[in-house]
Amino acid sequence: MMNNEMIANRYVLVQLIGEGGMASVYLAVDTILKREVAIKILRGDLAKDPVALLRFQREANATTKLAHPNIVEVYDVGEDQDRNYIVMEYVKGRSLKELIQKRGALPKEEAVNIMKQLVSAIAMAHQNGIIHRDIKSQNVLVKDDGTIKLSDFGIATAADAVQLTQTDVVIGSVHYLAPELARGESATQQSDIYSLGIVFYEMLTGDVPHHGDAPVQVALKHMREEIPSVKEFNPSLPQSIENIITKATVKNKTYRYQTADEMYDDLVTCLDVSRAKESKLVFEPEDVTKEVELSKQEKRKTMMMYSFIIVGILALAIFAVGFLIALNGGLSFGPKYVNVPDVSHLTVEQASELLEEKGLLVSTNYKYEITQDIEEGLVAYTTPKVGVEVEKGSTIVLTISEGTYYTLPDFTNWMIEDVEAELEKCCNVRILYDRVDDLEKTSGTVIGQSLPAGEMINPVRLQEITITITQNPEFMIPVDLIGKKVDEAVKILEKLGGKVKKVQEKVPTEKVCRLVDETDELGNVIGQKEECEYIEKEVTKGVVTRVDPDTGVFYTQTKKSYITIYYY
Repeated sequence: MMNNEMIANRYVLVQLIGEGGMASVYLAVDTILKREVAIKILRGDLAKDPVALLRFQREANATTKLAHPNIVEVYDVGEDQDRNYIVMEYVKGRSLKELIQKRGALPKEEAVNIMKQLVSAIAMAHQNGIIHRDIKSQNVLVKDDGTIKLSDFGIATAADAVQLTQTDVVIGSVHYLAPELARGESATQQSDIYSLGIVFYEMLTGDVPHHGDAPVQVALKHMREEIPSVKEFNPSLPQSIENIITKATVKNKTYRYQTADEMYDDLVTCLDVSRAKESKLVFEPEDVTKEVELSKQEKRKTMMMYSFIIVGILALAIFAVGFLIALNGGLSFGPKYVNVPDVSHLTVEQASELLEEKGLLVSTNYKYEITQDIEEGLVAYTTPKVGVEVEKGSTIVLTISEGTYYTLPDFTNWMIEDVEAELEKCCNVRILYDRVDDLEKTSGTVIGQSLPAGEMINPVRLQEITITITQNPEFMIPVDLIGKKVDEAVKILEKLGGKVKKVQEKVPTEKVCRLVDETDELGNVIGQKEECEYIEKEVTKGVVTRVDPDTGVFYTQTKKSYITIYYY
């Protein structure tokens, strides 16, 4: 590919930023939306390879199902002149692997923050029936502000996806490979959770737990050897963090976290003081000797009991199936699907009831956002989105409105006091003042604003807005400044257009004298003398004592003139 080459008459390639076994990734410019994007293009020699093409398409399909702040967003998918491409969000930053290689072990607070974002992203994928299967630090992008983005769903599998090859289960990176995958078993949510535990270990120690001369040696270590203790590497780490890694990477997947949400909940509290004295988590080896110790007679009895139970279960199952067939009026094969209904503007209870009527589950892990027009506490939207076809029994995540954006009015001709009152009432805003001399308008009249009328702002997030107001170039210095607190007086004068300088004076003292006896060596009083000392007068500190020019005097603003406030 050449720089400046255009794909699909829309995307201009700028430079090559990454290459893999299947595809090349370019920084490109979307000429329609005028934004930078990353575009992944399948290698030309693989365009006719059905397995490679299916994997490439699988990445696009898997990612487009997921709307999550910590998953790289896919904008477009297509084919141009026999070149298959995926257009994605361009993430400025570096991979987590590069970050670890540069800095070594990360502080526990930073590692936990990254893990919470990563586990949240995987939880969303699992809720949509997608197993990533290639979680590793190379596939985690870290932005300059600490936000992470999970990428590369190229070998992800959906619940209803066909297997690509017989060995497809072990296609992920061997350094993050779950033991059951090394044994040839199929990927599950627990195998993703194992990889998450390895990434957490890598961040806290600066390296992966196992190494070998060949990939098979590393895979065998994952099957046979325990993950080394992070506390041996760094004894200052809390036991709660090591316990998370232990539970995520235990060899028997039934003992691991059952869901990524469960792991996320553990991460949220792992640095709490209440968990400072947590006991070390230990999993006992499975006891495989009990069956050997059973006598043949006991085994025979056990088998007979199991036989009766199985026959009973089969009888109940046959009855249940017959009942369902009769109820539904015939046989129904395969999974049933429903479209996600629109539950926006409903309460959580109403939305949950409607979704459950459709045969869907509702996650209790709600998300919250400021919205444009939905009242606080009502449902804003769902993930997956409205109208998406999902299998019955799928879990739906609700995003709840934290309130609506505030729409800035046109403040022109408002008095500045009214603007201050309005913004203080609605938003977290810091007002900056820009003053313009004007003899015709009342001092303090608004004639401009830095954020335009109609702009919607988050009422919670701190923002700055510059308000341009008129000022009369000449005004009388108020007569009631004496005795006011200094900061209050400064605010009054600056609002009028004055430039203020504060001067703190020394507290005045008074001379206090007294007569004391003079004595000789024998202690006899032979006279008196006067002793004096200077004692600070009692004054109220921090209030205005005098102003220059004096109060009641007209002040004319010039570039070099100041109103000087004196105080103790």
